[in-house]
Amino acid sequence: MWFIFAILSAVFAALTSILAKIGIEGVNSNLATAIRTVVVVFMAWGMVFLTHGQKGLFEIGKKSWIFLILSGFATGASWLCYYRALQMGDVSKVAPIDKLSVVITMVLAFVFLHEQFTVKSLIGCVLIGVGTLVMVL
Repeated sequence: MWFIFAILSAVFAALTSILAKIGIEGVNSNLATAIRTVVVVFMAWGMVFLTHGQKGLFEIGKKSWIFLILSGFATGASWLCYYRALQMGDVSKVAPIDKLSVVITMVLAFVFLHEQFTVKSLIGCVLIGVGTLVMVL
């Protein structure tokens, strides 16, 4: 099931870029990000209540709270930068650079989470990096 959700994530992320580029025309990028964020908040909490996930709210530990909040700040910073980049550049150039996050994530996962980094992982990272450069240049 994780693979299906990962594919759906990629499809929705692609739609996000296209819809955002169309919607951001003539709109301040920070305002556009705020509007998008409100929609995401309503969707996320809607899913929490729909699946009765709110029952676990008070069981979340301090460490989890800290890292979820930090993750939220990172997400917010990412979205603000992404929308500004979309406003200034072509989607076909901004989106591939944004996807370099895959390479950065893999390196950070190796360094901080001690996840396995194999020859296959290295080749994939290099190919993503080279592919991004080819698309952007």
